[in-house]
Amino acid sequence: MKVGVHTSIAGGVENAAHHAKKIGCDTFQMFSANPRGWRATALEPEACLKFRVAREKYQLAPVVIHDNYLINLASADSFIREKSIAAFRGELARATALGADYLVTHPGSSKGTTTERAIANCVESLKKAADGFHLDGLTVLIENTAGQGSAIGRTFEEVAGMMRGACRALPVGACIDTAHCFAAGYSIHTPDGLDKTVLQLDATVGVAKVRVIHANDSKTVFDSHADRHEHIGKGYIGAEAFRRIVQHPKLRAIPFICETPVDRPGDDKRNIRMMRKLANEKPETTN
Repeated sequence: MKVGVHTSIAGGVENAAHHAKKIGCDTFQMFSANPRGWRATALEPEACLKFRVAREKYQLAPVVIHDNYLINLASADSFIREKSIAAFRGELARATALGADYLVTHPGSSKGTTTERAIANCVESLKKAADGFHLDGLTVLIENTAGQGSAIGRTFEEVAGMMRGACRALPVGACIDTAHCFAAGYSIHTPDGLDKTVLQLDATVGVAKVRVIHANDSKTVFDSHADRHEHIGKGYIGAEAFRRIVQHPKLRAIPFICETPVDRPGDDKRNIRMMRKLANEKPETTN
């Protein structure tokens, strides 16, 4: 099993790789710029080279970039959508400059329009952002959502629809978030529910197209439609359910990246340790 966390680029993008190595990651995720601001400058070639050298030295793979939280490629507002397209093109540029393997994006919101129209907007925005761009091995991953507010991507069918719509224009796959699945009403916390969820995932998105799993427990109850992450085994999904997830024959080969809270120093390392412990535990038995 490959496991990692989201690491910080504070002090230079290469520091994300250094920190990942320090805490024992096999893989890691990072932002390539401020995730809550529209303005982002191009990365200096020297900084990109330092990053590439570090991740190669530490043999960290895959490297995942998460896009800006402000981006809404599905927006019904043409001004916001065009701004999002430009920002996402910048994400593509920085991700390829860093030699990243994947760029994860939240599909956006249907506020002011229908879900169907929002999905179409997202597809067209992805195509426009990537038009004429050499992606150099980068794959864009559409992440499922908790279904909060008017967010699209709550169901695997919606994620699959966006993938189908964009796949001829650029390489696309999926990033599946465990907390989002749980909050959206997929009962991954029970043995039968996990098996049914994986079958649904395979029938829609296709498990082979899931390149990264965001491993997050949930602070909120099942089917809450609230996106609140918790430490592995400390939330409503629970440790035993995560043991089944990381040992599931169709999931265990997919890289797991924790986006869990850092409430005190060492939390990231503890969540990695917990994931590895669960991956090697024997199932609970009953008499």
